[in-house]
Amino acid sequence: MREDGPKREITGTVVKVLVHHRDDRGMSLEPFASRCVRVGEVHELVTTNHEDTAPGARIDRVAFLGFAEIDRAGVIDRGDEVWLGNELVGTVLGFDGCHFPNHYNILIHTARPVSGEEIGLKPEREVRFRGRW
Repeated sequence: MREDGPKREITGTVVKVLVHHRDDRGMSLEPFASRCVRVGEVHELVTTNHEDTAPGARIDRVAFLGFAEIDRAGVIDRGDEVWLGNELVGTVLGFDGCHFPNHYNILIHTARPVSGEEIGLKPEREVRFRGRW
């Protein structure tokens, strides 16, 4: 059964850059393949090279990009492309809710975990979540 169709691009703005890595973070994937985000919410962007998308999958190897404020609401889905300016960073692996309702950790699959500092991320940089349709 098909559930998903076209959707609008979600946009945001980096509000804080993070610089650290962890190999023992212990995040846990939420059982949801998508999450709605509202204008003004702030969520954390985390890169990982883990690939398991099973609910509860443990995510240990991570690097932290930073926090982004949502400027244009919508639905972020597993598999969405994540862009910082004109640079494709990776695709949404899933969500960790250990800090919710304060914020979600949006887990982004990359070839290797990279921090915001390592890619030269700066506050006010545009973030986009783009569906594959």
